Amino acid sequence: MKSTFKIISWVTLGALAGSLTTISFQSGARSNFSPLPLESLQQFATVYSLIKSDYVEATDDETLMNNAISGMVSNLDPHSQYFDKKSFKEFREGTTGRFVGVGIEITSDEGVVKIVTPIEGSPADRAGLKAQDLITQVDGKPLKGVSLNDAVKLMRGLPDTKVELTVLRRAENNRVFRVTIVREVIKTVSVRAKVMEPGYAWVRLSQFQEQTLKDLTTKLTQIAKDDPNLKGLVLDLRNDPGGLLDAAVGVSAIFLPADVVVVSTNGQLDESKFTFKADAPFYWRRPGSDPVAALERDTNGLYKKLPLVVLVNEGSASASEIVAGALQDHKRATVMGARTFGKGSVQTVRPLSPETAVKITTSRYYTPSGKSIQTKGVEPDVWLDDTAEGSPFAILRTREADLDKHLSSGQGGDTGPSEALRKEREEAMKKLEEQSRKSPESVRLPEFGSDKDFQLQQAIKQLKGLPVKASKDRELQAKNERATNTTGR
Repeated sequence: MKSTFKIISWVTLGALAGSLTTISFQSGARSNFSPLPLESLQQFATVYSLIKSDYVEATDDETLMNNAISGMVSNLDPHSQYFDKKSFKEFREGTTGRFVGVGIEITSDEGVVKIVTPIEGSPADRAGLKAQDLITQVDGKPLKGVSLNDAVKLMRGLPDTKVELTVLRRAENNRVFRVTIVREVIKTVSVRAKVMEPGYAWVRLSQFQEQTLKDLTTKLTQIAKDDPNLKGLVLDLRNDPGGLLDAAVGVSAIFLPADVVVVSTNGQLDESKFTFKADAPFYWRRPGSDPVAALERDTNGLYKKLPLVVLVNEGSASASEIVAGALQDHKRATVMGARTFGKGSVQTVRPLSPETAVKITTSRYYTPSGKSIQTKGVEPDVWLDDTAEGSPFAILRTREADLDKHLSSGQGGDTGPSEALRKEREEAMKKLEEQSRKSPESVRLPEFGSDKDFQLQQAIKQLKGLPVKASKDRELQAKNERATNTTGR
């Protein structure tokens, strides 16, 4: 089967928080607008009237206006979006980490909805849904060609209501089955942590949400109590698609000296030209005491000096890249893994009314040394394979430069996938599908944080000063970032 490799979005069902996004919120819409092009507006009005009078079915004004605004915004870049009443409510729920849904993360595979992973403990997880399962129908409605946002809407609903999913599981000889799931309020936990062995701890961030900074400082305080002789920490940002900018700055501030630069932004507006520092006014704007200051006090400044490794991969994006780039530039941590996704842009949510808003890209962000990460990503200090046997399917992984209408870095050297790379990806996908049918377990990576997590094992070796098994497939990984024919916008 011919496959496409553009990730249209990364969506937690019910959250609709958007994918790969670093977000800041504005309290209101701006008032200093540029003059409007009258001739273009006249053409718009003419088309609007033609649709109202001539289209085969009657179309209401609200639908037409929503579609017009949505099309105008979505054609800017992959991360700008118009929120109508329902999607804006869902978006705000997503940033808090609470929503009503079935509890799965999804992407699109040639127009078919594919499960990235079920959220642990969610209704979907309890129902036995697995990563790589394809959802072909929702309540009997086929999803072929349906957008991810529309698929999400079909699977959302009120708590305690039922939804029937038709699932295709390629890993079991293309078995098709139906499963009825009861929707419920899902609370995503963005921070997981544990002491892996005496002296060495692991903390994983799966997303940057409102509660992430507070939850992380609580976990780190507990780790320091559980192991008073802590010698090193692994901060795991693999497959973390980003989230709130404030949270990224706060997480960086835990490990960096006070008041150093974390990230800077630059855009068209004066307000988008800004430098964020590792200081409370830049990340803590809510009632209550600064959790970073409390952590430093309770642990006697342990995490400002503790040896640190940051794990990243192609799924580490946006806010994750802010943290990894800041810690790398300040030589505070060793970054290990693979080159990150390369989303170096900031989206600002501007309300249009109490119930609607637009999320538009307002600036690029830059690491403390002034490097733009847009399309380029953060390159690790130490490249690691996915497993001890290598990374045979690394070439399949999509990055920002693969997305349609992606923003350029602004520093030159931006490229998209070449035709040769597309063909190699098609061959790799065929190989993956064949291997999946023969041995489903062989194409699944071990759970992050488990004793079979090869990259985590190498990170702990790095902290101990032991030899690390660096990537033997570096050239294969590099193919996913090389291109010769296509230049990005």
